[in-house]
Amino acid sequence: MILAFALYKYFPYGGLQRDFLRIASECKHRGYGIRVYTTSWQGDKPEGFDIRLLPVKGLTNHKKMADFCQQVQQSLRSEPKLLLTGFNKMPGLDIYYAADTCYKAKSDNRSWLYKLSARYRQYCALEAAVFGKDSQTVSLLISALQKPEFQHYYQTPDERLQLLPPGIAKDRCRPVDADSIREAFRQEFGLGNEDRLVLMVGSGFRTKGLDRALKAIALQPEPLNESTRFFIIGQDKQKPFLTMAKHLGITDKIQFFQGRDDIPRFLLGADLLIHPAYNENTGTVLLEALVAGLPVLTTDVCGYAHYILEADAGRVIRSPFSQDALNQAVSEMLSSEQRKQWSENAVNFSKTTDLYSLPQCAAELIIARAEKKWAEGAC
Repeated sequence: MILAFALYKYFPYGGLQRDFLRIASECKHRGYGIRVYTTSWQGDKPEGFDIRLLPVKGLTNHKKMADFCQQVQQSLRSEPKLLLTGFNKMPGLDIYYAADTCYKAKSDNRSWLYKLSARYRQYCALEAAVFGKDSQTVSLLISALQKPEFQHYYQTPDERLQLLPPGIAKDRCRPVDADSIREAFRQEFGLGNEDRLVLMVGSGFRTKGLDRALKAIALQPEPLNESTRFFIIGQDKQKPFLTMAKHLGITDKIQFFQGRDDIPRFLLGADLLIHPAYNENTGTVLLEALVAGLPVLTTDVCGYAHYILEADAGRVIRSPFSQDALNQAVSEMLSSEQRKQWSENAVNFSKTTDLYSLPQCAAELIIARAEKKWAEGAC
């Protein structure tokens, strides 16, 4: 039996893309065929996946997305029993993996002129096709913050909103040889015992709050300022932030890296993960840092920020955001003797809390709905 998946683009270091691959791989492991509809695929292609690249047309992103949706639906018309799981909002989905926040909620503060645009109308229509009262799509939520937002705008019934646990990969967990890995990492990058390394991980630098982080690094008091370095990992445009760093006088303190496969080494080698996001559905990297024992500093808009508080594994900046509060928190966390306790708290929490089973739970829900659809002979 075949399960169909649709996502607009695949690249190996995106959070949505990584979740898709782990969920689809789990379904394949359970004996199901995997078909994927996408417009582009970067990186290795998993063995046994039937990947169908759809060449979309359109001058704008929303036009291209509309064309992608139409092509997926056209391809599936001759196979009405095939279950379709989407990782982008679109009509005709049986299941939607809700990696994104509510578009209407994000757009509330935009101007009336923006709300007259074709882009706004298009994305609202795609969202309504998933969450509207006339839809039959079941959405798999990855943050408890999502449910009240979607229900506020679309009155989506409870039974069509299923909350998943997090899905942190076990290779992020702190290994028994963590100390030796940390020592080798810090030697590689020329970091002494007194140096403090702040780490930021994630594509979408603007949304993740890289501008806030750069300001916080630049405004550290001496002697902390002299001993602090800042590593940024992610696939995004670096130029505007390099320009900002130059104006702040911290070019020599920062280093950018493209998406990498050895993130666990960086988590073990750093002293603090900073993630001062403007908007973040979950913030998977917060939990990756937590299970590695790296103290976390983040903002309360992140869906997974509550885990940092529950574990007592760092600090969370409350809304409304204050740059001064962030600056002070960086200083205190890099200087505090509590770093070791935060690390121990995090590792202990990671051993007693389910932070890992998202792919398995999602696969079970997808397969159960697929089996029901096939049994009913749905059209």
